Amino acid sequence: KPFSPRELVLRVKNLMKRDQGKDEKKDRYQLGELVIDVPRHLVTVQGKRVDLTATEFKLLTVLAQRRGRVQSREQLLQDVWQYDNLIDTRTVDTHMRRLREKLGRAARYLDTVRGVGYRCVEN
Repeated sequence: KPFSPRELVLRVKNLMKRDQGKDEKKDRYQLGELVIDVPRHLVTVQGKRVDLTATEFKLLTVLAQRRGRVQSREQLLQDVWQYDNLIDTRTVDTHMRRLREKLGRAARYLDTVRGVGYRCVEN
């Protein structure tokens, strides 16, 4: 059955919304020595506090909620910054670089998927 490109876009958006509803929403995430305490807005690595900006914290939390699933730069822009096409996708790369620097050895849980985006992994 033929369909319009607009209908295809709407169907894809609906599928993406359904997939977003499957996020693992918890108050606490642990990846080895990395602990994310969402209500307290606290991140620790080996028991030592890591000071993150609000954006870095949200970025890390979104990736932890979707552990194992690749998140495109565009999806992260939309979910973390609430922007669609107003910001360059390289903004995500810059924040990921800073986040990795702050996390030190725990940065190994943040995986780059070349040409696509990022994912949180359990090594």
